[in-house]
Amino acid sequence: MEFKGEITVAAPRDKVYSKIRDAKFFVSCIEGVRDLEVIDDNHYTAVMESTVAYIKVSFNVSVEVLRDDAPSLIEAKIDGRPIKLAGRLVAKSLTRLEDGEGGTKISYETEFSLTGKLGSLGRPVLTAKAREMEKMFAERLAAAFSEVGA
Repeated sequence: MEFKGEITVAAPRDKVYSKIRDAKFFVSCIEGVRDLEVIDDNHYTAVMESTVAYIKVSFNVSVEVLRDDAPSLIEAKIDGRPIKLAGRLVAKSLTRLEDGEGGTKISYETEFSLTGKLGSLGRPVLTAKAREMEKMFAERLAAAFSEVGA
């Protein structure tokens, strides 16, 4: 599955880039992520919890930043293993930052797949959950930059 979108935030590009590259800030924008461990500047692990359809699932995820062209581009690979279920989550994300009118335009493309029991739920269910998470992430990110002093 592939998702693309844009978010515009009222902050300079270098500031937006710095915040997005801050793993603690970034995961604070994603619902259900906990136990973040920063291994180094380009490698992280965490636990991500979510409910998809009727199944509550937790993933042990690892993130690797593949490309980092400050302050314009970040590419990352995500690999997740469900806890207590068979399967796998694999994702690749490309984020571009551009100067925009009144701030920074963040363009993103994410491609992901799920295998195992979750993968068998079907595309409509997974797409709906991913869109829900995408919307919440965008709202949290925009809110973080709208706060005074962000």
